[in-house]
Amino acid sequence: MLHLFYGLDYYTTCFLTLALFFVLFYETINGFHDTANAIATVIYTRALRSKLAVVMSGVFNFIGVLLGGLSVAYAIVHLLPADLLRNVRSTDGLIMLSSMLIASIIWNLGTWYYGLPASSSHTLIGGIIGISVTNAYLTGHSLLEALNIPKMLNILTSLIISPILGFVFAGSLIIILRKYWGGNKKRKRIHMTPNEREKFDGKKKPPFWTRIALILSAIGVSYSHGANDGQKGIGLIMLVLICVAPSGFAVNINANDYDIFRTRDAVIHLQQYYKKLTPNFSQQITEVSPIISSIQVKNNYINSVKNSTLSDTLLLCEEARQLLDNLVSYDTLRVEEKIQLRSLLICITDTIDRISHLPTATDSDVLFLKKLKSDLLNTVEYAPLWIIIAIACALSLGTMAGWRRIAKTIGEKVGTQEMTYAQGMSAQITAAVSIGVASYTGIPVSTTHILSSSVAGAMLASGNGIQGRTVKNILIAWMLTLPVAIILSSIIYVTATKLI
Repeated sequence: MLHLFYGLDYYTTCFLTLALFFVLFYETINGFHDTANAIATVIYTRALRSKLAVVMSGVFNFIGVLLGGLSVAYAIVHLLPADLLRNVRSTDGLIMLSSMLIASIIWNLGTWYYGLPASSSHTLIGGIIGISVTNAYLTGHSLLEALNIPKMLNILTSLIISPILGFVFAGSLIIILRKYWGGNKKRKRIHMTPNEREKFDGKKKPPFWTRIALILSAIGVSYSHGANDGQKGIGLIMLVLICVAPSGFAVNINANDYDIFRTRDAVIHLQQYYKKLTPNFSQQITEVSPIISSIQVKNNYINSVKNSTLSDTLLLCEEARQLLDNLVSYDTLRVEEKIQLRSLLICITDTIDRISHLPTATDSDVLFLKKLKSDLLNTVEYAPLWIIIAIACALSLGTMAGWRRIAKTIGEKVGTQEMTYAQGMSAQITAAVSIGVASYTGIPVSTTHILSSSVAGAMLASGNGIQGRTVKNILIAWMLTLPVAIILSSIIYVTATKLI
């Protein structure tokens, strides 16, 4: 592994070390900032002791990162503007990423200190917006093209809607439980607080099956949190390594000949599909020279992907096919060819997304293009096992420290009364399902906001009040997170750029 970093100069090595430290530190803070989401309800309903709950959460966060996949990881990466990802110099790229991460770390630490359940996802996205817009301003590019607007809107929409859905679903579960699970004294225990149950039958722990549901849902939240939030760190580390050591990370050098064959086959099938759409471009493909093709790539895609035409994509497909022909190992490519191949494949898949959304695209076309996109990105959107394990360790260790502040807010300060078993169970189940679905569909969501809103929804549906001051502070932190992260990352980026 270390041989992949040979040849780096002193300053780049220092920046690389700092950038990797910031990513791992960000994930550690994310761990103890969000641990309360998984354990607050099981602790305050007496389902588990705090030490056991924390260890359990750490273990399942670790497993979640290992098994969670990479869909969310690259959803975050693609929020950065395409030209910035492909053309940034390694030092500039590391300054950009470090600025974004430092801003996220500052805000996360601040909100944690005051016990406010703020969103690590919002903070990270705010940092991305800040450095993207600032970079566009400093380099004279269009501010509108500085961001991947469609992806940004999709992710921001999910971050806004997910807490609302959490509020509604958790409240609905409470209503269902009250209607169908509370007809006699024994069943009513589920709607008691630990102190109320102690007066009722001398026990504080939840009824057996309720306790099992609480523990399993806490495990689900921990696993889902690892699968969702852990991927963000994986994506950021990959971006750092691609910027600094493209020879080892621009493409998956461990890809076997079958993986490369799949990629080449996907390029060929995509060519054939596009030629059917535009037969007049077939002759153009055979006559264009590699030099003209490279110019076309630079002018139309690197600078403005969204303004490209179908003929440009055919040229890109042809150039990618030429690089992949008779190739059995990416190790045989020069560094420039690895970078070029990565750029070509990402450019081509950007066009696939646009073609898939055309009104003329049929359902079979969309499925076909989705399969081709998966094959095209198979060897460029990846992560080595050591990176996944590093992030899993950082997140898991983070979950075992500093959890009390936010757990106290969720467990004691959201509702006006003590949390009942049913409220805790409803909030946990809602959060586990919501975050789990989001992780495997590639949507980054806020674990913190989903659980906080779920607890509030469960409290209100039970007829309990909520503490206006606490909810107000959470909402203020929620609204400030994005703009503060944007401003912080911009200031840090500008300052670092001037100093270096």
